[in-house]
Amino acid sequence: MPLSDFPGARNWGYDGVLSYAPDSSYGTPEELKSLVQAAHRRGLQVFLDVVYNHFGPEGNYLYAYAKRFFTERHETPWGAAINYDGEGSPFVRDFFAHNALYWLEEYRFDGLRFDAVHAIQDDSEPHFLEELSRRIRSGPGASRHVHLVLENEGNTASYLRPRGAGAPLYDAQWDDDYHNSLHVVLTGEDASYYADYADAPVGRLARCLAEGFAYQAETSPNKGEVRGEPSGDLPPTAFVSFLQNHDQVGNRAFGDRISALAPREAVRAAAAIYLVSPHVPMLFMGEEWAASTPFLFFCDFEGDLAPLVTEGRRAEFAKFPEFSDPETRDRIPDPGAEGTFRASSLKWDEREGAGHAETLQSYRELLALRAREIVPRLPGTRGGGTFRLVGERGLEASWTLGDGSALTLLANLGPERGTGFEKPAGGLLYATDDALQGDALPPWSVAWYLAEGAR
Repeated sequence: MPLSDFPGARNWGYDGVLSYAPDSSYGTPEELKSLVQAAHRRGLQVFLDVVYNHFGPEGNYLYAYAKRFFTERHETPWGAAINYDGEGSPFVRDFFAHNALYWLEEYRFDGLRFDAVHAIQDDSEPHFLEELSRRIRSGPGASRHVHLVLENEGNTASYLRPRGAGAPLYDAQWDDDYHNSLHVVLTGEDASYYADYADAPVGRLARCLAEGFAYQAETSPNKGEVRGEPSGDLPPTAFVSFLQNHDQVGNRAFGDRISALAPREAVRAAAAIYLVSPHVPMLFMGEEWAASTPFLFFCDFEGDLAPLVTEGRRAEFAKFPEFSDPETRDRIPDPGAEGTFRASSLKWDEREGAGHAETLQSYRELLALRAREIVPRLPGTRGGGTFRLVGERGLEASWTLGDGSALTLLANLGPERGTGFEKPAGGLLYATDDALQGDALPPWSVAWYLAEGAR
């Protein structure tokens, strides 16, 4: 998550105001460099989340001495938009481009995750995102691969598609469609943005698995707007798939993790899908042992802003029926209270407890399987896959991997025994329960098959 200096001692990082300063509550710049180096010595890469669409509401004084940093021509949910396309914008574009280069060159981060790029509003040519990518690729990216990952509600597939004979501008995107579809499958929730997936959650999940995005230039019922671009030609590694992340957990009123919302066997099936699929899997901290702690929204503002944030946080949920009662809303944890932050800290010793240890072992086995059987076959994988729905809660999905092998998923994502499945070519790679029995799979079960190809 972001670490540019923010107000107070605790924050998610998205309220940063000093873009070039690692927050002092974490440590010094030298200690951050040491952290990255320590990870590299252990064979780990380190990505940094950067925010180029807004500044935090406290401690940002750019508006007082650099008014052209902002523009009234565009609007954002966080206040005045950053000026990427008006008078004086070349200096603003340079500020953020050099910021990206600073983290990559000075601290040797291996990749950047760009927060909410759909809120970077730029009507000029080239768009700042294109300029930014080219400056990184021709800078530190000329001598080593720098991973560039987007969060983009707009599902702009063209950013992920190779340009001519060159590389794509960006390597991958967080696939919110994948998460949202899967969440509805597991929980049945249909409020807010989940309404876009509630009509056919298994079908939308299957499309995400095979083609990347669920919305590819179709109208979102929730917003009433056309969203996305066709993505079926993109390789599966262009999509980062996940069961949870900080937004999807922390933006819930009580920070509920998926393990508190869905049956254990359903969560196990979901993990067995996304950890083995050819997409890039992303785990949220503690997910691998079904951590019992919530992850809540927390911050540390001062003065009049602190109570306004608390009131605003609780008011956000007033539109939901379960929070129509003011007394219920008052139970939503105060983001500014230190106890809210403390409650979000992991209990590392529970990893060995009943239920948690079994979940951790399952994740370890699935990740080892992925490293052994899937990752070596991914280089050269072109285009997406195919899918077929099986009844109301079943799906089949297949991909041809870079070595010519065929990977096939069978999944029954419901509480009843599912029938109508067809045994694919190849041998059984993994199954959560008994493998396919005739044409049937047990409730909440997953089976992976692999047919070797000619290298």
